[in-house]
Amino acid sequence: MALDPAVMKAVEQLGYRVTVGDVASQAGMNVQLAEQGLLALASETGGHMQVSETGEIAYLFPPNFRAVLQGKYLRLRLQEWWQRIWRVLFYCIRISFGIILLLSILLIVLTIIAILIALSSSRSSDDQGNESDFGGTFSMPNVWLGPDWYWIFLPDSGDRPSPRHRKPEGERMGFLEAIYSFLFGDGDPNANLEERRWQAIATTIRNHGGAIVAEQIAPYLDDLGSPSSQEFEDYMLPVLTRFNGRPAVSPTGQLVYYFPELQVTAEERRSSPVAAYLRELPWRFSKASSGQIMAALGLGVFNVVAALVLGRLLVDPNVQEIIQQTGGLPGFVAGIYGILLAYGTGFLAIPLVRYFWVQARNKQIESRNAQRALRAEALNAAGDTVLRKLDYAKQFAAMTVVNAADAVYSTERDLTEQELERRDQIDAEWQQRLEQSGP
Repeated sequence: MALDPAVMKAVEQLGYRVTVGDVASQAGMNVQLAEQGLLALASETGGHMQVSETGEIAYLFPPNFRAVLQGKYLRLRLQEWWQRIWRVLFYCIRISFGIILLLSILLIVLTIIAILIALSSSRSSDDQGNESDFGGTFSMPNVWLGPDWYWIFLPDSGDRPSPRHRKPEGERMGFLEAIYSFLFGDGDPNANLEERRWQAIATTIRNHGGAIVAEQIAPYLDDLGSPSSQEFEDYMLPVLTRFNGRPAVSPTGQLVYYFPELQVTAEERRSSPVAAYLRELPWRFSKASSGQIMAALGLGVFNVVAALVLGRLLVDPNVQEIIQQTGGLPGFVAGIYGILLAYGTGFLAIPLVRYFWVQARNKQIESRNAQRALRAEALNAAGDTVLRKLDYAKQFAAMTVVNAADAVYSTERDLTEQELERRDQIDAEWQQRLEQSGP
């Protein structure tokens, strides 16, 4: 059975002794998947089960279970190795767009300078009535090609920062990375939205002793369906399925829900803070600083303008004759001119399109957040019907703590030894009761 990374992460966060309900709540995952994941993890890492008198099970894992797995499976070691390699590769991909932009500008500018020098030399030769070979008069300008590498790869700053000086988050991005951010943004801020949703729902359930009403869960859900579906609380079906919940009908015909697996925990825990409703984060155009964005935009505009100027020069018959006779850098750039112009145009077009897309996406996010906030406000201003449901749900609210001291069976020790100890304990309890009852 494959090991679930979410289960392993939850076990570590909860202190290596957990129940199925603990993991399902912490990871916001299906109860059955949490149970299967715990069984698989315990089997592969030498974990143990502790069973209480009431039959509840807690799982105990060694703190070094990841090291055990890495020593056991080459695949896990390769995954960690690839993750480190990918971080380097992705960084190279991010800065490559900025490098291409700078190379494009450099090639275009040097080509324009070379063409202008060649034209000037040709006209001077014509004025003097001398026949000369363009290859003899053509020379590359002496330009400085050494960029400020500190400024390109490290944060945007007018002064060199001292080791003690720390800059805001947005300005810690290198300029080449800022160019990638300007082009493509910084990823989906709600990539873990579903994980946050189910964690919030599970936490709400546990904070209320494992028994809730639908109105308490509605602020964390979307697409509640038609009014008739909401009336019959159909939107609770995925929650019941995920956490193995059970509905109960109050004497007045109202539904409440309780979740037996989430009512079992390995240790006493305080109520965890949870937001009143699920709030999606708005998309940001870029996390780069405003100065970096303006610099990237300025370079992009300069690149396109320079490319258009070069395009005008390339259609000149005299320039075409120069290129045919000399080749070299002008000939190379003329061959890839279409690519350079397309890249320069795309460099400006992609952020422009993405800007309007971000605005439209954020309007949708604001609308969904507003709907969830209204449901949270409706819960706070609950009427008599909801209050009666909440009161009835309290009858099912109960948390069971599986303490290590209360365990009557554990896979850590031999079964026969535990059975003998159990019998001795029962005999001692009976003997104590007989002595207390007297003759």
